[in-house]
Amino acid sequence: MHTSTANSPRYRAITARNFLEQPQCAALPKDVRHSIQVASHVLPFRTNEYVIDQLIDWNNVPDDPIFQLTFTQGSMLQREDFLSVERVLAQGGSGEDVAAVVSKIRSRLNPHPAGQMTDNVPTWEGRPLEGVQHKYGETLLYFPSQGQTCHAYCTFCFRWAQFVGMPDMKFQSKNPERLTGYLRAHPRVTDVLITGGDPLVMKTSSLASHLAPLLDIESVQNIRIGTKSVAYWPYRFVSDPDADDLLRLFERVTASGRHLTIMGHYSHPRELSTPVAQAAIQRIRSTGAHVRMQSPVLRHINDDPNTWAEMWRLGVRLGAIPYYMFVERDTGPHQYFELPLVRTKEIFDEAYRQVSGLARTVRGPSMSAWPGKVQVDGSPTIRGERVFALRFLQARDPAWVGRPFFAEFDPKATWLSDLRPAFGESRFFFEDAQAQPRQEPRREPNSQSLVQLSRRTPANPGPRPASL
Repeated sequence: MHTSTANSPRYRAITARNFLEQPQCAALPKDVRHSIQVASHVLPFRTNEYVIDQLIDWNNVPDDPIFQLTFTQGSMLQREDFLSVERVLAQGGSGEDVAAVVSKIRSRLNPHPAGQMTDNVPTWEGRPLEGVQHKYGETLLYFPSQGQTCHAYCTFCFRWAQFVGMPDMKFQSKNPERLTGYLRAHPRVTDVLITGGDPLVMKTSSLASHLAPLLDIESVQNIRIGTKSVAYWPYRFVSDPDADDLLRLFERVTASGRHLTIMGHYSHPRELSTPVAQAAIQRIRSTGAHVRMQSPVLRHINDDPNTWAEMWRLGVRLGAIPYYMFVERDTGPHQYFELPLVRTKEIFDEAYRQVSGLARTVRGPSMSAWPGKVQVDGSPTIRGERVFALRFLQARDPAWVGRPFFAEFDPKATWLSDLRPAFGESRFFFEDAQAQPRQEPRREPNSQSLVQLSRRTPANPGPRPASL
């Protein structure tokens, strides 16, 4: 497994402060450079030489999809917001002046949507469990503090608030001790997703300090690591100084009998095309770990069914399992990337028809909204009315999972909140639960209460247990 690192590239962050040191960036038209510099005061901007040298087609900039994916641009902001930042910078405003303008803009960008800070954080031992989200009964999200950045930032990122100097917006845990106590008291949790930021910006020794305690908890059967490093810095698995240590850590996890999956955030087939990206997948899989691939569908980047079909086919050939096509979330610069739900579904269906059954493991298009993951199944005509057919793939209330429901057809709708119930209904069934005051989480239900929970009617779901 050993890989020589003598001539391996070393990671160096490229940000708004130094991106013009790169020859390709310095050659950009003046207006494009200015646009990047202004927008990066509001949205996080970070990339690296691998992305710049091997993934971006500079002959197609600014329309190149990877350039759009990694370089913040003025058109990603509302015009008036861009002008307000541009104005205060041109006037030589102080750092406080700029921060005041930027803060107002960010507050309007819906940081941490879908109840992430208000409804997803469990209470443990009388206080919120920092760095943890627990929205679905079986799956818990864990945010190690050392993983609160990425090798490069995606311009669409729904966790952008983690990266822009807003301390009260961060999810982070400095050690796993409270997490492991919570997990022991909640044996219903079988899956832990380690996320961020990107956990794989951490040194292997740091990652091991968070992973190892999970191996002592029998109820934790599946460990997932959400990462973009497979696309933006695949050297992490191939030739970084501790790449071999990382693979040995993966082997330790799989040898313990756990299922380990690297949740690869691939947004475009080009991210799978380089030799080092393909070597990274091969080395990960050699440890017994699995690789799955997921992304939202994004205007300017992958809003073409042929792009998705190519990515899924290539992923299957390399051993990366197609998992989810998401709908762009209603946060950050979403107006730049979002597509109507009807078009998103068309892209999914057209791509799905092009691939074999091995790639049809993918699900979507899926909205990760407050009540759960809502899949758009189509837009049939029922009782003479065209509607959206929707279904829960995952939900806050497990009784909702798999339940179909219908919304009025709206060709402009881009998110669940844009939809209205079909057939004259006044509310969706899950809105009653959303309107209820939040209650303190209860202790883990016993087997009898779990049965009772599954039998509750959706219109009256009752108090949420701690694990939802």
